[in-house]
Amino acid sequence: MLAIFLKRLFLAIPVIFAVASITFFLIKIAPGGPFDADKAVSPQVLKNLNEAYNLDASNWQQYIDYMSGLVVGDLGPSFRYPGRSVTEMISTGLPVTFELAFYAILIALLMGVFSGVTAALKRNTYLDFIPMAIAMIGICVPTFLMGPLLVLIFGINLELLPVSGWGQLPGDKILPSITLGFAYAAYIARLSRGGMLEVLNQDFIRTARAKGLNERMVVIKHAMQGGLIPVVSFLGPAIAGLLAGSFVVETIFQIPGLGRFYVEAAFNRDYTMILGTTIFFSIMIVFFNLLSDLASLWLNPRARDSS
Repeated sequence: MLAIFLKRLFLAIPVIFAVASITFFLIKIAPGGPFDADKAVSPQVLKNLNEAYNLDASNWQQYIDYMSGLVVGDLGPSFRYPGRSVTEMISTGLPVTFELAFYAILIALLMGVFSGVTAALKRNTYLDFIPMAIAMIGICVPTFLMGPLLVLIFGINLELLPVSGWGQLPGDKILPSITLGFAYAAYIARLSRGGMLEVLNQDFIRTARAKGLNERMVVIKHAMQGGLIPVVSFLGPAIAGLLAGSFVVETIFQIPGLGRFYVEAAFNRDYTMILGTTIFFSIMIVFFNLLSDLASLWLNPRARDSS
């Protein structure tokens, strides 16, 4: 297991390097600069700003300087927030984004696993058809549509829940968490159902039932361990998708998280903030995918032996 972990970790390094390099040059290709939108800035002041942030150097020199700082963990200063570094901005918004992602994945797991396992055990009944129909709706409806729809129903029409903010009012975390987690609950429900149906038809399940084991014990101890492997494998990409999806949700519900900072940085052409946030999210995606792979190998010894 340790050898597999080190192998995956070693392969992740060039991935992060490639993401940082591609993002850097894509930003440089985009028209405009971080100070172009400033009003009443004289050419001399603009020149001084470019010199202060090393923007007057060639793109290759800027790339070398940035990557040199990245190696030692320096993401540079924010262009739009004087006196604040990108690392400081990330540390400010990260707890909120992680809390949102945690609630969303918790909702997705509880709703998805329960619905999927129930649908598999009650195959071809209304307990199968209804959850899978709702899951299909969850997959088809995008987050940017689900959020305003929930706001309209539960926030404006029924006036049950707050429609913006994070931690200021009771219940203001419910709608953003459901908005972000609902689509992944749908995917998890379908994966759970498919995995459970495959395992429930295996010989060892028939043997366990033939020996007189309680049905609940058969499902929980034997069937779910193998049937939920697809869900565990999906958790890495799911968490990565939740972090990326937080951009939209945090903007809709006015949540002061990292995703909202990223969107503002894109509009303001804050190069270092865009780069730093992209690299950070890439590291998180690689990390959670690695944890998901290791968990899948731990649950499936045959896959571990083949690796």
